[in-house]
Amino acid sequence: MTPPSNATIAAVDIGTNSLHLVVARAVDGAAPEVLAREKIPVRLGSGRSDMKRLAPEAIERAVQALDHFRQIAAAHDAELVAVATSAVREAENQAEFINRAADAAGVRVAVISGVEEARLIHLGAISAVPVAQRRHLVIDIGGGSTEVVIAETTKPLFLRSLKLGHIRLSDRFFPNGEVTAQTVKQCRRYVRAFLAPVAQEVSDVGFELVVGCSGTIENLSRIAAAANGQTPRTVDNLELTRKDLDRVVAILASHPNAAERGMVDGLDSQRSDVIVGGAILLRQLFASFDINTLTVSPSALREGVLLDRLRRRTPSHDPLHHLGDLRRSSVLAVARRFDEDLDHAQHATDLALELFDATRPQHGLEQPDRDLLEAAGLLHNIGRFVAHAAHHKHSYYLIRHSEHLAGLTENEIELVAQVARYHRKSNPRPKHREFASLHDADQRKVQILAGLLRIAIGLDRTYREAVSAISAKINTEGQTEELVINAHTNNGVDIELELFTARERSGLLADILSTALRIEQHTDAPTSSALA
Repeated sequence: MTPPSNATIAAVDIGTNSLHLVVARAVDGAAPEVLAREKIPVRLGSGRSDMKRLAPEAIERAVQALDHFRQIAAAHDAELVAVATSAVREAENQAEFINRAADAAGVRVAVISGVEEARLIHLGAISAVPVAQRRHLVIDIGGGSTEVVIAETTKPLFLRSLKLGHIRLSDRFFPNGEVTAQTVKQCRRYVRAFLAPVAQEVSDVGFELVVGCSGTIENLSRIAAAANGQTPRTVDNLELTRKDLDRVVAILASHPNAAERGMVDGLDSQRSDVIVGGAILLRQLFASFDINTLTVSPSALREGVLLDRLRRRTPSHDPLHHLGDLRRSSVLAVARRFDEDLDHAQHATDLALELFDATRPQHGLEQPDRDLLEAAGLLHNIGRFVAHAAHHKHSYYLIRHSEHLAGLTENEIELVAQVARYHRKSNPRPKHREFASLHDADQRKVQILAGLLRIAIGLDRTYREAVSAISAKINTEGQTEELVINAHTNNGVDIELELFTARERSGLLADILSTALRIEQHTDAPTSSALA
């Protein structure tokens, strides 16, 4: 079995407690071959300020870890993909960390939403646990958040990211690892109340088996095994029962401080100050969701990021397809929620994608950028749900604040939102705060994609789908080279209004590509959408 070329990925999970790395490459007919794994505890997040700021020393620890991971990725000639979760997601100084990671470690960090984190965790978790066709619940307890997923095969039916984590709870109820009977009761009441509405939703969806992942769940399972006189070589597919978890919680809570607790068999000493919060949280999840047994998966977010990226780059080697099926379905779900008639959006998007393909030599963008254009095209009109006036701005807001765009990073959602925002009216400008905050490469990307979308929308100005396709070619016959865009129609179809609108809106694309641009009607069926 040989690996496909250029299919080695280094996935980094930047968590609240630790940074994790896994390097693997795609293999024909098999699961990815893992080349390296590493974990570095950094305690990036702290719950005392409710995860509002990253401490300078924590940022430096994380940046040093990222630099180390980058060197490992380079040694394996791997593409490095780094995602950050709740600690960075909630931090007011998020940009400081992201910029520091880019400048000092050479790593570009993508901040992902809680729902996207849950989706990727699920993908990773089930890669190591046989769930067959059974409906399953996946739980991941992190330092700042807990992700809950119910799914069948790889299709999520329920995704939630809860602001409950072992560090967040420990800093609130057990500072410095100090535990009393009273604070244990307070923590239990708090978690029970927090979980009550989610528990009802979980019960309504239902599940047959439970999979748990994350360092907290792995460590609690090891403590349970040790309490039963066992020393498992690995936690892979280890089972944790409610009875055993009750026993573990009692053992851990009986020690008033982290130093004494650190002597408990099976406990990772680096978790001795935060393990009680994690144990109480898991125990209440068992009670609230009526769980009797949980199967431990050694794979979680980092493996999910790895598998997701491999699926995008080498879909024929999918170890478990375009804007991937999940991403496209989530975009369509949001579009349908706010736009009753999607025919125009879908047709304009199809034209925009044809124009993207036809002008690749000019813009030089790649498939992931095409996916962003597709998402923006399908969503560009949803702002009409709020008001017709300035609906492009409303579209930006609805996209940017949606919690249902699975498969997209925070940065990708921002780009989709901005492309939709600039599908009409003023061009992107430095005085626009959101646009100015983008990196130069992303600014160019937004300008190109919005320019393509403007023309495509113009060519369906009357919502008649009179323009059936778009092709393009470079015309070098005159003194000035120009890009000619052909709007294909049936003979006798009048598209004067469409041509007028598209031409009026073509300036953004012409400017960013630095080329003269002409849009014409073409009544012959196109033979190719490629640039002649």
